[in-house]
Amino acid sequence: MRFLKGHGTENDFVLLPDFDGELEVSAALVAAICDRRAGIGADGVLRVVRTKLCPEVADQAAAAEWFMDYRNADGSAAEMCGNGARVFTRYLVEAGLADGEFAVATRGGVRKVRVEPDGDVTVDMGKPVVSGRSVTTVSGQEYEGLHVDIGNPHLACAIGDPVVQLDLTHQPGFDPAVFPNGVNIELFNPVGPARAVMRVYERGCGETRSCGTGTVATAAAGAALTGEGT
Repeated sequence: MRFLKGHGTENDFVLLPDFDGELEVSAALVAAICDRRAGIGADGVLRVVRTKLCPEVADQAAAAEWFMDYRNADGSAAEMCGNGARVFTRYLVEAGLADGEFAVATRGGVRKVRVEPDGDVTVDMGKPVVSGRSVTTVSGQEYEGLHVDIGNPHLACAIGDPVVQLDLTHQPGFDPAVFPNGVNIELFNPVGPARAVMRVYERGCGETRSCGTGTVATAAAGAALTGEGT
């Protein structure tokens, strides 16, 4: 099996080129690949496959040739990954499979991507939707947060305690009735009017060095809390 390794701001992934949809990518296989001691090691797996060959996103085939089949480190399927989309884009362009601006199919919908003149890769993440409030529990302490949908679910919490001091060894608690499929949890300290320090615990993975959709969720939550909207 061919693979590549890449990262976006140290959010790292294994890419599996599977253009014709021939691989059987089970949850067990993904978990083994992502194991940092016994496998390659990664926050998740990006399978590169033609959209038209995947029934779950076949309705996006007219808009996007390639499907980013993203799996969390535990093998579970995820709707969207911002840094993953950037790595996915970089691979397609460098492999000569796409030009510098195109669309990618994801379980969270079609996302437009672009390679900028300076070589960076940007993703149109779509409009975040802030829909409610609930709490997360970290080491026995409850923090209230906002539900933010970026194609995947987030609970973004502005907290008074310094985020650098939090113990995120274990998954923060959340209400499974509100998030039956799990949730990505951001804990952040606002720093000035347009900056925040964030830590994120990603669903199906654990704490990661960065998270594209989590960054957008944090920005949306911060804007909503200050009355600036999204």
